[in-house]
Amino acid sequence: MSRIAYINGRYLPHARALTHIEDRGYQFADGVYEYCAFYNRRLLDRELHLARLARSLQTLGIAAPMPDAALKLVMEELIGQNLLADGG
Repeated sequence: MSRIAYINGRYLPHARALTHIEDRGYQFADGVYEYCAFYNRRLLDRELHLARLARSLQTLGIAAPMPDAALKLVMEELIGQNLLADGG
């Protein structure tokens, strides 16, 4: 099964999902991630996860890469493109 990643506005094969050397995480050694579980292709507690992600980004002074509505679409699209049903 081919794995698909989302990097800088593009869906790419996992092997081509590269981070630029000047990425903030490399420059400042900071970053934020949020783990989200899903069941039957539906994200569980999606709004709670998005709220926690927003708080974490704000705490570090990192701008959100996109509005919540767009992030929801990306998350759902990744579940679909990767043919996932349950997991996290």
